[in-house]
Amino acid sequence: MHFTGRTWRPPYEAHSVIIQAASGCTYGKCRFCSLYKEECFRMSPMDEFEEDLAEIKSCQPYARRIFWTGANPFAMNYENLKLRALTVRDYLIKCQTMAMFAGIRDIKGKEAWQLKKLRAMGINGLTIGTESGDDAALALAGKGYTAADILEQCRKLDEAGIEYYVVYMTGLAGKGRGYQNAVNSAELFSRLNPYFISVDSLTLFPDTELYRMEQEGQFVPAGEKERLEELQVFIKNLQIRTHLFANSSSNFYPVTAYLPKERDFVVSELQHIIDTVSEEEMVQYRRSLKSLG
Repeated sequence: MHFTGRTWRPPYEAHSVIIQAASGCTYGKCRFCSLYKEECFRMSPMDEFEEDLAEIKSCQPYARRIFWTGANPFAMNYENLKLRALTVRDYLIKCQTMAMFAGIRDIKGKEAWQLKKLRAMGINGLTIGTESGDDAALALAGKGYTAADILEQCRKLDEAGIEYYVVYMTGLAGKGRGYQNAVNSAELFSRLNPYFISVDSLTLFPDTELYRMEQEGQFVPAGEKERLEELQVFIKNLQIRTHLFANSSSNFYPVTAYLPKERDFVVSELQHIIDTVSEEEMVQYRRSLKSLG
């Protein structure tokens, strides 16, 4: 198998077969991220892609779901995605879906008819690193788009029938702004149709722009309890049926919930942690994180 640089897949894709479709990130300007800092974006050559598919076929010929690795393979144009999706079908006849990371810009570059065609070919399961639905937080994070852009592009996915998952990041807005970030993000996400929402919590690493800003006094991180309170507000204000997974290593206390059914339970659970665990213990946990992948 050809894997170069950072190979990363979401926890919920643990049972998917993985194949490298691309490496690196086409954007590389998010101020909190350094995952692909030293890598230029590169599409895997078709000969490598086919060699990997042949190897997968020899080991797991009945694989039903494939996860394409890379920061955002969906950045490929329609023809490149089409070629790879059809090639997967040639090798893995039982494959039902192909999933990958995508950015809002990647969706924007595709017409509605192209998205529908890609869905018909089996591309169905885009993890989108939205991080927030609050314009101020998005600007601070250097995301390069607005809440209105998220709404417009995700509605294109809805129209095409492509399943997608969005990410929310507590602490991203900084100290004292978590409440507004949570309210605005919940309002936006409630207008979308994510199959589930994955929650991370901002962790500053020395090789990120946001860490530099914090060192220079331009950014004040939110406290750990403030982040849990932010998550409570986010959950309380979500008005859609969805699964919520706040169980990555960046979360001090991992929780999952099916909303709105388990809303009160998970909010109460988080409150118990706020009331019984010290800020210092939570801070020590954050400092112990050396990487997120």
